[in-house]
Amino acid sequence: MAKAKKKKEFFGKKSMDFIQKYMNNYAPTGFEAPGQRIWLDYIKPYIDEYFVDNYGTAVGVINPDAKFKVVIEAHADEIAWYVKYITSDGFIHVARNGGSDHQIAPAMRVHIHTRKKGLVKGVFGWPAIHVRPRTNEKKPTTSTIWLDTGCKTKEEVEKLGIEVGNVITFRDGFEEGNNGHWIARAHDNRMGGVIIAEVARMLKESKTKLPFGLYIVNAVQEEVGLNGAKMITNTIKPNVAIVTDVTHDTTTPMMNKKAQGEAEVGKGPVLTIAPAVHNILLDIIREAGDKAKLPYQLQASSRVTGTDTDAFAFSNGGVPSALISLPLRYMHTTVETVHKDDVENCIKLYVASLKKITPKTNFKYLK
Repeated sequence: MAKAKKKKEFFGKKSMDFIQKYMNNYAPTGFEAPGQRIWLDYIKPYIDEYFVDNYGTAVGVINPDAKFKVVIEAHADEIAWYVKYITSDGFIHVARNGGSDHQIAPAMRVHIHTRKKGLVKGVFGWPAIHVRPRTNEKKPTTSTIWLDTGCKTKEEVEKLGIEVGNVITFRDGFEEGNNGHWIARAHDNRMGGVIIAEVARMLKESKTKLPFGLYIVNAVQEEVGLNGAKMITNTIKPNVAIVTDVTHDTTTPMMNKKAQGEAEVGKGPVLTIAPAVHNILLDIIREAGDKAKLPYQLQASSRVTGTDTDAFAFSNGGVPSALISLPLRYMHTTVETVHKDDVENCIKLYVASLKKITPKTNFKYLK
């Protein structure tokens, strides 16, 4: 009896090496440059040219001379902390850089990114359960958590190169979990960067010729106001934009499906319906997914999407924009969890959608 052929893995060694290196790198908001170098180095073989704007948004371009421009975009930054205040007895108090969760901070290991002495190790301290009061117990807040670097004076802390304004990141990295799940500190949204980079790879390896310029955008500073996307859309002035970000898996405990809708890890990309999402572009994406027999889920969002989609959609007099989201568990924690099949299907959905767009596609609602 002939042996069944083993299914070829979608993510080969080169892709997995990139994923692990990129996910394990630190890219806090405002300090994304090291990660952007890793990302650009990976996509360079698959693009014609690239540029980087003043604040660090990286853009790979295919067909740069084409007048009709399509953007596919993710954001590169991760949540973090800042050194806010150093006490006389050597403890460090912090401020948020993005939507950092003070409740998960106690007992976490961190790196403090200094200007001149590189990474310095520290921990978020918290009193042991034995000594905490049983009533009126203090809860973790930005004003009660602190960092301990093993120093007993402010001067000792400063000798390590630590100063006010240093950025702080958790030290957890990428890990392959059970049943196809991937766990990482910053799937939000470096896995989006992986997705758009792999789109470039697939287009190159399949020798796909696009009838427009494709701008593969890895934007900075999304976590503090969609800043990178706001800047780069005015630079590129795209005709169409498709953004990827993460969205909540609402099937885990303590989630509210009635408020947030239903989405589940492992069941495919999530397509958002919202005023910021252009209905004609969304139909193109859905039709491409249906034809390719790709799974996808639907989500409704009132007013705005809360992602870089809004920055593109409401720029330059209005850019037809859509959002392809990766379902994720435990957002803004060190154990963000996605499924590799969803990542693969996001990539395939992007490629299928791009093949349906042409410079003649009519995005006018009233024709």
